[in-house]
Amino acid sequence: MPPLYLVRVDVSKRAFNFCAGPAALPEAVLQRAQAELLDWQGKGLSVMEMSHRSDEYVAIAEKAEQDLRDLLSIPNNYKVLFLQGGASQQFAEIPLNLLPENGVADYVDTGIWSKKSIDEASRFGRVNVAASAKGYDYFAIPGQNEWQLSKDAAYLHYASNETIGGLQFDWIPEVGDVPLVVDMSSDILSRSLDVSRFGLIYAGAQKNIGPSGLVVVIVREDLLGRARASCPTMLNYKIAADNGSMYNTPATFSWYLSGLVFEWLKEQGGVAAMERLNKAKKDLLYGAIDKSDFYTNPISINARSWMNVPFRLADERLDKPFLAGADARGLLNLKGHRSVGGMRASIYNAVGLDAVEALVAYMAEFEKEHG
Repeated sequence: MPPLYLVRVDVSKRAFNFCAGPAALPEAVLQRAQAELLDWQGKGLSVMEMSHRSDEYVAIAEKAEQDLRDLLSIPNNYKVLFLQGGASQQFAEIPLNLLPENGVADYVDTGIWSKKSIDEASRFGRVNVAASAKGYDYFAIPGQNEWQLSKDAAYLHYASNETIGGLQFDWIPEVGDVPLVVDMSSDILSRSLDVSRFGLIYAGAQKNIGPSGLVVVIVREDLLGRARASCPTMLNYKIAADNGSMYNTPATFSWYLSGLVFEWLKEQGGVAAMERLNKAKKDLLYGAIDKSDFYTNPISINARSWMNVPFRLADERLDKPFLAGADARGLLNLKGHRSVGGMRASIYNAVGLDAVEALVAYMAEFEKEHG
């Protein structure tokens, strides 16, 4: 192999990446990062080598936060935190900050990720599973008339989109004055959102925001300062907020790349433009599945994910040939999660309509050959 400094990348060979996460990044963002990798804006060093306390990096961080605030119209009484540990760490961090030791928190179970959050929160206090999609085989979300809410819940937690099962809320729960806490790891920035309806929103970066290693938390200010005395300093939201997410050295390069994604999103027309594009993509892909007897998707129509589309072939013995043909055509990472099998196409913001068109064309070709 040639030395690393001699390696050159032919961007014309980039494939269509349907990975659930870490997921596709906008090519323009990668090219910008590549151009700035060795010499950020004439400073003679990489962002990865830059002090997080420097004026230059603080400006990068502040711009990223402001761009995200602009994209989501985040009210002034919310703090935006750029933290480490990913969304899974939030499963513990949320109860440590918001659940009193003798209190109760309501959770909604719609799939693997919400179940993980329930299991973790149960380590720190009493959890009431107010509703579960288990009775619907995780193919539909129980209507709120079926929910059994606690009288004095500290908060209600749900996952707006289940990445593995492809189950997504198309509505926001009504829980009165109870803080609404939502895991939006796989659908944040994909369509319009009223942040003021929530007490706390969190999202792992590696799907619609940027690379892995970062989690964004948007938290209403009145929820800060409620952490238990036993809450580790590094997991205390108020400490993070008071220190601008820099109590320790943050994930600087992931934060910088996420900022480039926010900039790119604004250039595309913001969340409203992404919503139109994402609707076109999901309508095209689900339309191809629904008009076929060869492919199926089991999810209730009003709960189908815009971001993660699972589907099965009529004969699972054709799964390997389907995946091999897809790989040969540069349609990558279509294998379904090991817990559910089949196929899954993740069509996040950075996955263009051309990628979905190429996938649908291949699906038709494969069905014609094997159907």
